[in-house]
Amino acid sequence: MKRFLRENSLGLVFLLLFLVVLVGQAVAGHADFNQQQLTEGLPRISFGRYVTSASFGADVLENWQSEYLQFFLYIYLTVWLLQKGSPESKELGKAGRESDEEQKVGEFADRESPRWARTRGLKLWLFSNSLGLVMGLIFTLSWLGQSIAGRVAYNEEQLGNLQDPVTWTRYVTEPDFWNRTLQNWQSELLAVASMAVLSIYLRQRGSSQSKPVGAAHSATGVEG
Repeated sequence: MKRFLRENSLGLVFLLLFLVVLVGQAVAGHADFNQQQLTEGLPRISFGRYVTSASFGADVLENWQSEYLQFFLYIYLTVWLLQKGSPESKELGKAGRESDEEQKVGEFADRESPRWARTRGLKLWLFSNSLGLVMGLIFTLSWLGQSIAGRVAYNEEQLGNLQDPVTWTRYVTEPDFWNRTLQNWQSELLAVASMAVLSIYLRQRGSSQSKPVGAAHSATGVEG
């Protein structure tokens, strides 16, 4: 068990932090929602009803989809785009998909290579692009979930204001939807750009996301 925890500590800690923050968001969101209810002269709702509501679902999913959009774009753009001096970039001159030998696929696979790395055709293509495809799929599904939950929450407000509800196709063209969506996208894209550029000149000793402390600022694709 100790070995398992040590070898998987990064993923486990982030999963634990995710659950703690999600619960915190639910508690704070529930309190905030009930404050708004009281302000509008409406009855409070239970915690269980809140965490199963469209309002909470939309709040959660709008953050998920922006995170996975960030990863999806980062995974694909770093195949072709470079940033001199950044450990977040591949080495200069290595833009592109790289050769089969460099990627250890097909006849160049070694004994420890995954089974699908030894195949050809569709299986190899799927495995070669599986990370980006899955990130893109999660982004698409969370974006769709956000739009559905957001529409329900939006229509609840519409009915509360004695206005007509809107269809899904109408909602995804509404300023409310794109305001919620784009405010998350811009923050994620700024964070990625900041990481790629700041890591050229700044260091974090021992981190895989940083160059070695003594590495030159111009060293590219080198991790500590």
